[in-house]
Amino acid sequence: MNRRGVFKQVGRWAAALGAGSLLAACAVLGLREPVQVSVIGIESLPGEDLELRMAVKLRVQNPNDVAIDFDGISLTLDLRGARFASGVSAERGHVPRFGEAVISVPVSVSAFALARQIVKIAGKEPPQFDYVLRGQLSGLVIGGMHFESKGEIALPRGLTHNN
Repeated sequence: MNRRGVFKQVGRWAAALGAGSLLAACAVLGLREPVQVSVIGIESLPGEDLELRMAVKLRVQNPNDVAIDFDGISLTLDLRGARFASGVSAERGHVPRFGEAVISVPVSVSAFALARQIVKIAGKEPPQFDYVLRGQLSGLVIGGMHFESKGEIALPRGLTHNN
């Protein structure tokens, strides 16, 4: 077999091996249940000028029989269908199999996003917020592991109105 034939044969084997590996990875990842993420707390952080900063504490639950190691997290928080906050953290962590972990992510809220939400809740008692939390745990697989959490929260009575 000449040199050209050897390269073709090696190329075919490499392509077959790559395709097989990709299919195996997809099969394994396809069986994995998505992580459940919920907001468990929000703390104030120092901000700058027209920016509000908060640390959003998330509880990440892993319903799989394989532990998850991550190397960073990003998230966005929408309130009432409008982008409210976003943040990233280079925090590394581990979520045990059939376990959970708490992750704190600093987020930024522009003064304009805050003002838009205040105008939307004016006159409502108690104000209801539909929220969507979207994000990604990085470092797991190509593209990371995406998550989404939806719900509704209400501010306590008296926080926005004087009774």
